[in-house]
Amino acid sequence: MDKRKRIVAGNWKMNKTPAEASAFIKALKPMIKFSRTEVVCAVPFVAIQTAVTASRGSRIKIAAQNMYFEEKGAYTGEVSGPMLRDLGVKYVIVGHSERREYFGETDEIVNKKVHAVYKYDMRPIVCVGETLAQRDAGLTAEHIRYQVKAALVGLTAEQVKKLVIAYEPIWAIGTGRTATAEQAEEVCRIIRMTVKELYGKRISSVVRIQYGGSVKAENAAELFGMDDIDGGLVGGASLKLDEFAAITSC
Repeated sequence: MDKRKRIVAGNWKMNKTPAEASAFIKALKPMIKFSRTEVVCAVPFVAIQTAVTASRGSRIKIAAQNMYFEEKGAYTGEVSGPMLRDLGVKYVIVGHSERREYFGETDEIVNKKVHAVYKYDMRPIVCVGETLAQRDAGLTAEHIRYQVKAALVGLTAEQVKKLVIAYEPIWAIGTGRTATAEQAEEVCRIIRMTVKELYGKRISSVVRIQYGGSVKAENAAELFGMDDIDGGLVGGASLKLDEFAAITSC
């Protein structure tokens, strides 16, 4: 029996008001009632409270799309771990390519955020991925290995067991392009082998790795059927009720 429980997380990005989030999750609940997959919705900050309320009594967990690494202070516009934990957040996406590209998040910042997520009893979904230029230059493996190692600095084996790593090829996000199942599996295997080098076979065998580049109902089953892919970090398709529900059942 597979040791790793599949996890499908919808990253809504800057979409849906609190009322829309509540309605979506209430409609989703009966559609995944018998799913063996762990289902997560990463909603905008302003929708977290209503999303948590709407998800009660279901298998859906609510995630935040970002979090600052300090507990409190003069950080205008930021949101802290205690704030999210008290709202009932279970997962936090860390180091998404859009955060790295548009908001200047470095590997050091990503690592600080990972530690902060654990400090406040939540679990990180750590994103790694390469650009098209890096892939064309043959640097994919080197870049991914570095990002994984940088994100995990200072973590204990027990912490690493609980995290989720999402491979999101930047060239396949929001472009309609998707890595082939074989391409995605190749990089996810690199991620697992990197964890094995750092923490050993036992830990690497239980770490869950998602694929996160234009996942759709039509390609999810093939992607999730790969040995080292344990689910998906779903973008645009997670905003469509029937589509997202179909992905969670693949």
